[in-house]
Amino acid sequence: MTQPTTALRVTELSGSRREMGEAHGLAHAGLIQRSIEVYDRLFFDFVGLDWAQARGEVGRFERMIERGFPAILDEMDGIARGAGVELADVLTLNCRSEISLTRASGGCSAFALARGGTQWLAQNWDWRADQLHNVVALDIRGEQAAPLISIGEAGMVAKIGMNAAGVGVCLNAIRSRTCGEGLPIHVALRKILECHDMEGAVAVATRDRVCAPAHFLIASAPVDSEKGQAVGLEVHPGEPGRLAPERDVLTHTNHLFARGEACQVEDFPRPDSRPRLARLDHLLRERLPAEDAVVESRLFDILSDHRGAPLSICRHYDPDQPPEERMETLFSVVMNLGARRLTLRHGKPCETDTSLAVTLPAA
Repeated sequence: MTQPTTALRVTELSGSRREMGEAHGLAHAGLIQRSIEVYDRLFFDFVGLDWAQARGEVGRFERMIERGFPAILDEMDGIARGAGVELADVLTLNCRSEISLTRASGGCSAFALARGGTQWLAQNWDWRADQLHNVVALDIRGEQAAPLISIGEAGMVAKIGMNAAGVGVCLNAIRSRTCGEGLPIHVALRKILECHDMEGAVAVATRDRVCAPAHFLIASAPVDSEKGQAVGLEVHPGEPGRLAPERDVLTHTNHLFARGEACQVEDFPRPDSRPRLARLDHLLRERLPAEDAVVESRLFDILSDHRGAPLSICRHYDPDQPPEERMETLFSVVMNLGARRLTLRHGKPCETDTSLAVTLPAA
């Protein structure tokens, strides 16, 4: 059983891009170094590269960031300065998906749910257990965007989260050999989290594009008594595939299934992806009827589901998998976008009911 040894705390970052980056790097220098060690092993396991060789891959991604989101490079440089590493190291961490996901994919399960005037967004993040203790919660109050909260990995500019405008995003990894022009996945996630509305968030995928395949589940809080919004975007260097909610529910795991141009991208999902998606659909559509009240704890119960274990929604250590493929649930997140509240369980949601809750001021 792999569980955190200490409670996760929120790291508050504010000021200019460089100031926020330096504060991130100083606060989590040890975790950033350990993340580098984890990905040194992971890159070798999956693509046969050591850390130095992986660093040599990031020049082309840096050029893409310079075109699509140049300001974030100042923050990455600040992270490097604060942590006592080089910019190339921070770039490599933030481009780890593009370097490694030609051979590996996690087992994340995500959903958006609208009930009783509330737009919910939730997911499990499944990855290698040696990255469990390098998870960080960042409360970012920059000078150029609304406040946001991101739950992710030390040294990375963003992953899963929401902002004070009521926009949230979840991530599903997609294993594919496709990699072209666009923003790296984690950089695109940060740009989405800095958007003030759904239109701007979707434009990151449709205008800026994303250089490697992934699924972004984007949702926004209700505005002026209207319902919340949600869209699934199967992103890649071309026009993303789109998924709309059905009966106010939208689910996704780790395979591509939207119609349209995304169908031209070849993916290589793990065999558990489709069963997990079917189980999510069943739990949300059949076991959680539209008339039922929804509370955070009930959504964490869904994220704790073990049907089909060990390859279930809540993922545990599986000795029958090859060592490099043993993915486990490292954290669970439930977001109430209207209330601007994000609740995190660090570790497997079935093993703890201790939560970290963060509420942002509405922008």
